[in-house]
Formats: sequence, C-alpha cells, structure tokens
Amino acid sequence: MTRNQRAWTAREIKYFLLNHVLTSAIFFILRLYAKTLRVQIEGEEKVLKHLESEGRILFASWHQRLFGGFFVPQFFQWTPCIMISQSRDGDFISKIVSRLNWIPVRGSSTRGGAKALKAMAQKVTENHIGVHIVDGPTGPARVVKPGLPALARIANAVICPAVVSYQRSWTAKSWDRFMIPKPFTRILIRFGAFITVPRNADRNLLEALRRQVEQNMMEAYEAADGGWGK
Repeated sequence: MTRNQRAWTAREIKYFLLNHVLTSAIFFILRLYAKTLRVQIEGEEKVLKHLESEGRILFASWHQRLFGGFFVPQFFQWTPCIMISQSRDGDFISKIVSRLNWIPVRGSSTRGGAKALKAMAQKVTENHIGVHIVDGPTGPARVVKPGLPALARIANAVICPAVVSYQRSWTAKSWDRFMIPKPFTRILIRFGAFITVPRNADRNLLEALRRQVEQNMMEAYEAADGGWGK
C-alpha cells in the first residue's frame, strides 16, 4: 500500500467514525448538556401567530451563535429547515441536525448555491419555517449575504432576526469567533421585528433590505449581549 493510499484510508476511517459511530454518542451528550441550560425566549407570540395564519418565516442568525440555536425548545409544531454546507464537516452537522428533527438542505453560497437556494425555498414553502445563517459558511463575519432577501422573496417568507445570546460562553479562535455556551448558563433567544420582502423586489431593493437586516441584527445582538450585566 502506498503512502497516499494509507493517507486516504486514514481519512476514510476518520470520516466513517465521525459521521456514523460518533454521531449517536455526541447527540446523547448534547441532550444531557442541553438539560443544564436555562433558555429564555422572547417574541415567540408573534412568530406563532404568523405561522398559525399560514405565514412563512425565515429566521436570520449569525454563524457565531449557531450552536445555541439548536437548544431552542421544540415549541413549534413546524419542522424547521436549515442550509448546511456540502463539506465533510457539513455531513456530520447534517446528521446531528436531522437527529434534532430539523431538515438539512445541503449547499452554501460557495458550493451549489443556486441549487441549494431553490431547494431551501421549496422547503420553507412546504414547512413554513426556515433558518438561514446569514454570514456562513466562511464569512465575512456578521455580514448578511445577498441570498437571505432573495430566499425570502422566492419563498414568500418574512425575515425574522433571531438573536441568540449567552450569559457565559467560550469563544473559539475561528473566523467568526464561534461561541459555545457554558454548562448551567442562561441563553436568550429573542425574535425581532419582521421584515417583509415584496415579491416584485428588484436588485436595488433587495440590497437595501439586506443592509436593513444587517443593521437590525447588529443592534439587536448588541442590546441582548449588553443586557446580562444589568
């Protein structure tokens, strides 16, 4: 066996272990970990009212706070969909997401973007609720990409900034400064004001709405993170 063949075999073994053997164990650990977190939700009344009236919602959040969003209590009767990259890391995340009863849609702005956008729009149309990580998968951090308003227009969904804030957390040295809430900490999930995207919105209006969402999210996260010390 050549060196390249051995390296390839090692990668395949690691991939198999991560995506098949360890998925169940990690999911079990996450379930236990989630029980230590105290989750506070604000603004869910308007979300439920909109969904119950057959409306569609596209939640917008930062990649930095993706981890905490998975611990939102399942108070929705709707199954959320979320776009996940086609990378090998995405394969693992996709399996975890599926175990949480979310629907993974594979693709990103860098790989399979147009196809994934169409598939995501279809799932939001069918299930009425979707989650979009506005600056994923590789940044720039906290910059809303054009796909968000375009997706909302296609799916005829309102955009709802979904703020995830931790009282105490660890911060990784990654491009987005990824945050993981510490055990027994408090998490705030705050749903912001809806932003409507007209079905006939042109490129200029979509860009204006993109900037509006970005500004609203910056202000909302600043307010939420600053509230823990009060």
